[in-house]
Amino acid sequence: MSKFALSTGHTANSITVLPMRQRAEVTNRLLRQRLETILPVAMREAGLDMWLILCQEDDLDPVYTTLTPMDTWHPILQALVFYDRSAEAGVERINISGTNTHDLYDRPYRGQLEREQWPLLCKIVEERDPQRIGINIGSTQWAAGGLTHNLYQQLTAKLPPRYVERLTSAEPLATRWLATLTPDEIVLFEHVVGVAHRLIAECYSRQAIVPGVTTTNDLVWHYWQRCADLGLEPSFKPFFNLIRSDAARHQYGPDDQVIRPGDFIHCDVGIRYLRLNSDHQQWAYVLAGGERDAPPGMKALMAATGRLQDIFMAEFRRGLTGNQLLKNILERARAEGVPNPKVYSHSLGHFLHEPGPLIGLPWEQEACPGRGDVALEFNEAFTMELSAAEPIAEWNGQEVRLGLEEDVVFTEAGCRPLDGRQTGFYLI
Repeated sequence: MSKFALSTGHTANSITVLPMRQRAEVTNRLLRQRLETILPVAMREAGLDMWLILCQEDDLDPVYTTLTPMDTWHPILQALVFYDRSAEAGVERINISGTNTHDLYDRPYRGQLEREQWPLLCKIVEERDPQRIGINIGSTQWAAGGLTHNLYQQLTAKLPPRYVERLTSAEPLATRWLATLTPDEIVLFEHVVGVAHRLIAECYSRQAIVPGVTTTNDLVWHYWQRCADLGLEPSFKPFFNLIRSDAARHQYGPDDQVIRPGDFIHCDVGIRYLRLNSDHQQWAYVLAGGERDAPPGMKALMAATGRLQDIFMAEFRRGLTGNQLLKNILERARAEGVPNPKVYSHSLGHFLHEPGPLIGLPWEQEACPGRGDVALEFNEAFTMELSAAEPIAEWNGQEVRLGLEEDVVFTEAGCRPLDGRQTGFYLI
């Protein structure tokens, strides 16, 4: 398992990220590993001997974006062909487009003329005579349905009829390809999540917050700007909100978003970096006059949510579906006295909410048909997104739901956080 040197990285206020050239080198090296190790397994498990991925320049198939180098351009029509010759010969990788895929693919054609690409694609299919041809027309996993209606019509019009009859959904293949991480990617993911944690820590400090002045909207823009400064993308729009007592909300009004002493701040934020997504919910407390710590009732609630995290990780078993995991986690949590537990976890990695097993939704704590029926495999990452709720004595019995979200990975050694987890409030 290799490590990734960060010595040439760019540092901004203690947050270290790789420069763009090194990002391309790392992501392209990992893509080669994925193509050589994960792709053959995924194709054989799905029972497909050919996989066609077709898309166009400004409408790229989501799966396509994980199969090409970082430092390239995708002009006009894109056509990738994967053909499983045999376990011994491996999977043939062919690029029929003007996109420079370096030495990761064979390139029998390097132009940009669709009238030349389509006949060559048909010739390649006929020469190999595949029996089952996967295309991205999945209906359960969003990322597995990237073939447009236009290109599907063109494909079925141009292929000989006997091969049109052999077309089938590549959804199981796309799911396995997207959900599975290599050991080196897991190491890299630890770095990504570490950067994400440090960015949250910066937001939950006097560097970003002046109590009585700063608003939660200010934190949104601070987080977003820091992502831009570091050459990162938010994996979704940053979110910060206040959790305060009913008495304080009555005093300042229901629409007040100024961060004040006695407030808790909750975030839901993430970054996209090195083709991997993070997703976190963490908490901070603004100390009131004379305080040295958060109220005991809220500390106890965080501990209860932490216990739910322990149960969540302990229940991971290869082969269980998301719905089975949800049932097992909640039953055990209730039996062990976790107050009002909820679990709404999703897979994480190359995409934010896809494509591995879905483990509950905030509004669905019984079963999630379709996405919840996907089975768990080793080397998959998830958000450990969950919450507990109970009355807080210091707030006159007001019930508070405390949600935490940390990024975890499931391997043969079990389920573990990628970069630790929050066990106490940030204090401001």
